[in-house]
Amino acid sequence: MANDLLYVIAPEQHGVAEVKALLEARPEIKFVSLVGVDLAGNDTDEKIPVEIFLDDIDGFLNGGVVQTDGSSVVLTGLATLNNARVDMTGDRNVNWFVDYNYEHFDEESGKPVGTLRIPGFLIHNDLRVDSRAILTDSLEYVKTELLNLFKANPNLAGITHAKGDEIEEILFTSATELEFWVKTPTNKADVAELSASQVMQEQYWQRTRGEVRTAMEQAVLALEKYGLQPEMGHKEVGGIKSRIDETGHLSYVLEQLEIDWKYSNAVQTADNELQARILVKEVFRANGLDVTFKAKPIIGVAGSGEHTHVGLAARLKSGKIINLFSPTDMKADFLSSVGYGAIMGILKNYEVVNPFISATNDSLNRLKPGFEAPVCIVTSLGHNPAIPSRNRTILAGLVRDIGNPYATRFEVRAPNPYTNTYIALSCFYLSILDGVKAAVTSGKNTKELEAELSKEAGAEGFYLEKDRAYRSEHDVFEDYTTEERDRLFSKPPATVWENMQAIEKYPEKVAVLTQGGVFRKELIDAFVAGALVRWKTELTQRIIGENMDIVKYCCCLHEAETAVDLDLYHWDQIQALRIYLAKDTLAQKSLFTRIREALAAGDYAAASNLQVEMAAKVEELKALYIAYEQNLIEC
Repeated sequence: MANDLLYVIAPEQHGVAEVKALLEARPEIKFVSLVGVDLAGNDTDEKIPVEIFLDDIDGFLNGGVVQTDGSSVVLTGLATLNNARVDMTGDRNVNWFVDYNYEHFDEESGKPVGTLRIPGFLIHNDLRVDSRAILTDSLEYVKTELLNLFKANPNLAGITHAKGDEIEEILFTSATELEFWVKTPTNKADVAELSASQVMQEQYWQRTRGEVRTAMEQAVLALEKYGLQPEMGHKEVGGIKSRIDETGHLSYVLEQLEIDWKYSNAVQTADNELQARILVKEVFRANGLDVTFKAKPIIGVAGSGEHTHVGLAARLKSGKIINLFSPTDMKADFLSSVGYGAIMGILKNYEVVNPFISATNDSLNRLKPGFEAPVCIVTSLGHNPAIPSRNRTILAGLVRDIGNPYATRFEVRAPNPYTNTYIALSCFYLSILDGVKAAVTSGKNTKELEAELSKEAGAEGFYLEKDRAYRSEHDVFEDYTTEERDRLFSKPPATVWENMQAIEKYPEKVAVLTQGGVFRKELIDAFVAGALVRWKTELTQRIIGENMDIVKYCCCLHEAETAVDLDLYHWDQIQALRIYLAKDTLAQKSLFTRIREALAAGDYAAASNLQVEMAAKVEELKALYIAYEQNLIEC
C-alpha cells in the first residue's frame, strides 16, 4: 500500500499546475508546512490544510501569506516583541519532502496522512533573516567572486587540464555523516561499563541485533525512498552489549550508530540532513527506541560527531566537470592552488567560524582532548601525495583517492548532529573564498603553497599567521603537550562564552564572514545573543541542578565501627568538595551560588571561569566517590 506514496517533489516539478495535479491526485497528503530554519537551527512546522494551500499557491511560495510570531523562532534581537511579525516563503530550487504520520491513516485511501514540507525562508522587515537564506545567499556571492577570480587569473597552479576562464559554473559539493545514540527509554548509563567496552572496541562495526537492526534497516530504506541515496549504516565506537528479556526482545539497549548518505549541493545537503534526522528519530521511536543527537550525551564516553565534507567543483563551457581541489597530477601534488587556498582559508579564520560550529555546552563537552575530539586548528595531508592521510586527531583532514580526482574534499570533524549545518557551510565556503583569493593571486606554485601550509610557528607567511603552525602528520594528543598544542594550534575555548568572545577578538576575521553583505553583522549578533541566552539558561536551570544531584548522591556509606583510615580519608575529601560546590556558609558562598550570582550580575567572564572550575570539581568528586565506594565491603 505504501509503495505508491509520494515522497519527494523535485524542483522541476514545482510548477503551479504540476503541484496542484500531484496533490489533488493524493488525498492522503492533507497538510502543507513551510519549513524555515532559524538561527539556532530549529525548523518550523505548521499544519496548513492542503485546500488552503492550493487556493493560493503563488502567495505561499512568494511570501506574504504565512506569518509566524518572532517569539516562536530564535531571531534574538531581530524579531522583538514590538516588531515580531515574520513572514515565510517557499524555496522552489530544492526538493520538497512529504512527511507521513504512520499513526494516523486517511480513512478513504487507507494510507498514512502526509504533510508536504516545503523548505523556505523567514522574512523580517523585508529582509531574509534565516539560516537557509544565509547559506543560499552566501553561495551565490562566493560563486560570483570565484568566477571573476578565475576569469582574471586563468592559469591556476596545479590545474593544467583546464583554464580558469573556461569555467562556466561553480558547484558546491557537501555531505554530512550522522552519528547518534540509541537506547531503550528507561536506560541509565553505566559509564564504567561503557568506557571499558569502548577501550576494548567491542562495538565498532559490530553486527546489529533485534529492534536496533530492524530500525537501522528501516531507516536506511526510508532514506532511499526520499532520494538521499544512503551509503551505509553501522555501529560506532560507543555502546555495550544488549540484554534479552524472557520474550526474546531486547530489554536493555545502549548503542552508538552512524548513517551516511550521498553528497549533494550544499543547500540540498543541509535540507537532506534535516529530513534524515526526522526519519531516524521516527523510525527508531516506532521500534520502541529513543534516539539522541546530542554531541555528548554521556560524559566520559565517546560523543557523536557529524563530520562535514566540503568540496568545490566546476562545470566548464565544454560541459565537463572538474574537481577544483584536485591537481592534474595526483601523484605529484596533494592539492591544486584552489585546494591549498581552501584549507588555508578554513584554518586561518576558524576562530570566528568555531562559534557557529560549537554554540552549546553540549558541543563543547565533546570537544575536549581524547576520544579523537578535534580541538586543534590543524590539518593533515599525508606523508606524501601517494599515501592519503587518515589522521583522526586533526580539525580538517584531506580526503582523496589517487585514482579518482572527483573524490578530493576536506572533512571538517568538529561539527556535531546539532550544529546548524546551513550556517556552518556558509562559514566554511566564505572562509574558503578568502583563502582561494590569497592563493590564486599570490602567483605561487603548488609546492610553494604546500610550504606555506606546512610552515613552522614563527616563520613568516604570505597569508597564514606567523606564530602559528597549521599542518601536522602526528597524533596531536600523543605527540604534543597541552602547552605545545595551545601554542602551535591555538587554545580551544572551554565554554560558550569563551567561544563567542572570538567574534569581538578577531574583527578582521569576522570581516571574512560578512564579505558580500550576506552574513550581516546584525545576523551574527543575533546568533551570538541567542547562543548566550541558551548558555546562561542551561547553566543555571540544568547543569547546576544536575551537578547538585551528583553532590546529593555522594552520601556517607561507611559505618563508624567498620571504617578504615582510607574510608575516613576519602570521606573527608568528598565532604569538603560537596560543601565547596553546593553549600553556602556565613563565611563563604558555594561555587553553585557564585555562578548564579555572576550570571545575574552580567559578569559572564567570571561565570565562564567558574563553570570551568565547577566541571573540574565535579569530575574530581565523582572519581573520589568511586574510589570510596570500591573500598567498602560491607553487605
